[in-house]
Amino acid sequence: MEDKSTATSKHLTVAQKQLIKRQMELEHWTKHSKQLRNRNVFTGLAIGAFVVGLFSYTILSVKQERIMDEIDDEAKIFITKGPRTGANS
Repeated sequence: MEDKSTATSKHLTVAQKQLIKRQMELEHWTKHSKQLRNRNVFTGLAIGAFVVGLFSYTILSVKQERIMDEIDDEAKIFITKGPRTGANS
């Protein structure tokens, strides 16, 4: 016994076949839209977490550079104002 859709598909026009195909695609997307939405939310959260982490790391490293610059400046001042010996002259 042949499938009902193949038996009737012989008598359908091209437009009717396209309509049936579109309806099947729509049915597929309505069934799987929740799963796709969940994947998209997870991907968005993962990308967002990566961006926040990268931004935080960048801010932290810039702050450390400023601290190192301040320490270097303080060391230069201490060396120039400190006593003159053979080691630092």
